Amino acid sequence: MKPIKLIFPLVLLFVGCSKYLDLKPDNRMAVPQTLADCELLLNDYSTMNTGFPSLGESGTDDFFIEPGNYEALTDMDEKNAYIWSNEPVLSDFQWQSTYKVVFVSNQILAVLETLPQKSGNDYKKVFGAAHFYRAFAFHQIAEVFCLPYEESKASAASGIPIRTRPSLEGNSLRSDLKTSYEQIIADYKIAAANLPVAENKKGRPARAAAYAALARVYLGMQHYEEAYKYADSCLRLQARLIDFNTLNASDEFPIQRFNTEVLFPATTGYSDLMQYYYARVSPELYESYADADLRKTIFFEPSYTDVSTYSITASYDNYPSGIFIGLTTSEAYLIRAEAAARLGRNTVALDDLNTLLKNRMETAAFQAVTADDPLALLRIILLERRKELVARGRRWADLKRLNMDSRFARELTRRVNGKTFTLKPGSLNYAVLIPQKVIDLTGMEQNKR
Repeated sequence: MKPIKLIFPLVLLFVGCSKYLDLKPDNRMAVPQTLADCELLLNDYSTMNTGFPSLGESGTDDFFIEPGNYEALTDMDEKNAYIWSNEPVLSDFQWQSTYKVVFVSNQILAVLETLPQKSGNDYKKVFGAAHFYRAFAFHQIAEVFCLPYEESKASAASGIPIRTRPSLEGNSLRSDLKTSYEQIIADYKIAAANLPVAENKKGRPARAAAYAALARVYLGMQHYEEAYKYADSCLRLQARLIDFNTLNASDEFPIQRFNTEVLFPATTGYSDLMQYYYARVSPELYESYADADLRKTIFFEPSYTDVSTYSITASYDNYPSGIFIGLTTSEAYLIRAEAAARLGRNTVALDDLNTLLKNRMETAAFQAVTADDPLALLRIILLERRKELVARGRRWADLKRLNMDSRFARELTRRVNGKTFTLKPGSLNYAVLIPQKVIDLTGMEQNKR
């Protein structure tokens, strides 16, 4: 069967203007009608697994850009994100490509509704996967373009546009943040109920990925009991970790793509700013790794311009095109460990932390972490989370949620061209501006400054 082409340009996702609806579809374009067609749509890796937003990660404290490299960057949106500028976001690619995943997912679900047979393993797998991809896309938009989730404020806070039908009619309006997260959770739960335990196709989610995704969402919402439960469910299905002692640190990118830890692979679009030849790991972060910690050589290498600084080679995609933001067992261990520590289950927290570290330290040098004080243990876990998930798209969301607790809040600073820029805890700038083209086309509310 020939690949399926979507009938309308992606820009239609954001507008309800009748002039766009008058456009005639190309007769050569096929309309998806069968379960097999839906499978083909899901198998489009470049659409469904890549191109997610990176502008949040551009503003984190895990890395810095040397002055000459900053001037060499050509993407003005990334340069502005790096210094938390209030200048409008010019490109709508990161928003568009993510909502294209939503559109394709909705198209698949609409086709499935028309099928006479709505049962069987193949049907359930496609049905679950479409809900998974839609939830994943919604969550990426929410984490970058919305303020952190606070239960007491979520009903009044601005969320994201929720589109659950492939219809091109109607304006794109922002839901409140509570409704947005309820949709994300509902989609992931449907995915978990329908996805198979095992999935042979690389790039496609299985049930453990849905559980890991729910754990990630609930951690960001600070719902620790649920985060613990779903991380635990994930690890009961898939708990494998890479022993970093088996990796070759001299390889340009030592971690293989689709490795045993990857539950669901996904990357941002190309990010010039975050490439290993520009981004340098924060000295504070680099020095936090012990000499026997293999991540220090697996994740970083001396930069080619200044051996006193270190480039980031931590890609779980094995290629520097975009940031890996997918789901992994290592993240699931850290979610369960943090949630356990916050819930007073210190034995579980220590077990999970040490299971991870045993696979990250030189074998002869590994010593199990011990901590009797709950706050001390939580601090260790949060530091290990930062060290483990560097360049994995989690720091921006972590900064937002941790800033709501004065014990972990951080003020970030950059110095560029003799000027100092600051991002304070609780700043409105933690919600990246929605691309100006989207605002102009839809009239939806822009993030406040």
